[in-house]
Amino acid sequence: MSAATSTPKNAANATGTLERRRVPVRRRLQRGSAPWLLLAPGLMTLAVLLLWPLVRVLNLSVQDYRLRNLIRGDSNYTGLTNYREILSDPFLWGTVLPNTVGFAVVCVVLTMVVGIVVALFLNSLGTWWRSICTTAIMVAWAVPAITGTYVFVWLFDPLNGLVASTLDQLGIMEAGSWNWFANRWAFYAIATANVVYHGFPFIAVTVLAGLGTVPKELYEAASLDGAGPLSRFRSVTIPGIRPILAVCIILSTIWDFKVFTQIYLMPGGNGTNRDVMNLGVWSYSESFAQGLYGRGSAIAVLLTLLLLVISVIYMRSLMKEDEL
Repeated sequence: MSAATSTPKNAANATGTLERRRVPVRRRLQRGSAPWLLLAPGLMTLAVLLLWPLVRVLNLSVQDYRLRNLIRGDSNYTGLTNYREILSDPFLWGTVLPNTVGFAVVCVVLTMVVGIVVALFLNSLGTWWRSICTTAIMVAWAVPAITGTYVFVWLFDPLNGLVASTLDQLGIMEAGSWNWFANRWAFYAIATANVVYHGFPFIAVTVLAGLGTVPKELYEAASLDGAGPLSRFRSVTIPGIRPILAVCIILSTIWDFKVFTQIYLMPGGNGTNRDVMNLGVWSYSESFAQGLYGRGSAIAVLLTLLLLVISVIYMRSLMKEDEL
């Protein structure tokens, strides 16, 4: 009799145990889904604003898509023809890619150097002067790229620009005797100054915030060990702000590789001077000036892949350094 009555009790106990086990699992699932529910609006917005355009560009890049296709609403898939034509074009390897990569590398290096130097200078100031100087340099970052580019165009105008007038008054060069924007090297020197001028404030303010997180005790210990300013910077400051520098370098690389406005708005940068084209301007020119939307989309995809490869390589190198 006792055995008969114990069986239902055992079954009830087993059922209760299962129910108790299910409750924590259900709670864990609820807790795990809560962050995703909170992120859902933002993820949906990103999907609409970023994912769908990317899919659309990939779709156009495998088509011979022109203005007639846009008007008719039909498609003309050609596979990887656009990519083969672009990668076999000597103009890509001889002009566009060197302009894009060389310009981006120089801009990233100069922007980081100027930004770090300015951040160290701001960090050495008192609170009052630091606030004034930080506000002043942020004005340069707040100025739209279009406005800033036109300022640089005016500065280097071959006839009436400030630089030409100053050199003329000093007797170095007669105004109007040389066009800065017609020469490939001079064109990109002006564009580099423009990009660095607008980019270093962000780096300076970000690095300045990182400098505030480095413990002062480390500097004091390094000073007691006889380390000079350069040694303290190399052994204490750089390791302390390395994660911030990594983010700044990646962001600067992405921004400078896809620079468009600062090139396109300068005289000759809209495609009339093919010697100064970069990937961004070439993609725009092929798409909207020539009406070759498929070819222009393929160039944009190649630019995106180039940025992804550079970012992945840099991140992997950082991870290997952290493991050592």
